[in-house]
Amino acid sequence: MAATLFISYCLVFTALLVFAEYRDLPRIRWIAKPLASACFVFAAVSAGALDSIYGVWVLAALILCMAGDILLIPAGSRTFLAGMGAFALGHAAYIAAFVSGGPDFGIAFLAAAGAMVIFATLALIWLWPHLGSFRWPVTGYAVIIAVMVVTSTLASLPGGGSVVMVILGTFAFALSDLAVAREKFVSPNFLNKAWGLPLYYGAQLVLAASV
Repeated sequence: MAATLFISYCLVFTALLVFAEYRDLPRIRWIAKPLASACFVFAAVSAGALDSIYGVWVLAALILCMAGDILLIPAGSRTFLAGMGAFALGHAAYIAAFVSGGPDFGIAFLAAAGAMVIFATLALIWLWPHLGSFRWPVTGYAVIIAVMVVTSTLASLPGGGSVVMVILGTFAFALSDLAVAREKFVSPNFLNKAWGLPLYYGAQLVLAASV
């Protein structure tokens, strides 16, 4: 019940954040974004994240992503790099969660690996001319998020839930990062946030619920 409540709060604060981005309201952004992120952390705790190794790793990933969310609020390059670093650590924690049950490499893993190699390569080809000094940090980030999506096929959920939802959650996370990249490097406009933010928070809620 508590987890459902935090999920509802997260959706409300996400809507408020999108509104703040639309109207360019920095004070509301500084309130809504940390609260929306805190809600997916508390949703995981309420769902039982502390009861399993998988859940603890997912919780660590969510906390690191919350730190990344806050670091991305300012517009500076240094905080953006710090935010990327926090998210990269979050992806690493997700990877640890997904392999914590003992990986079983099969057709799904190989198919996901092939798909993500294509996805990451196309994304980098698109972004490369716009990245400047961020080329290698973004390349490293693309690699780790691709690995996260691929290893999601190996997840062994504590409650016996569907791994399909976890795979969809990680892929939605990867797609939402394209919105962040487009906003930062290619074409800044509200539409990036209008679809990227709901997709990101929805992905985190799916992963939080998987514990």
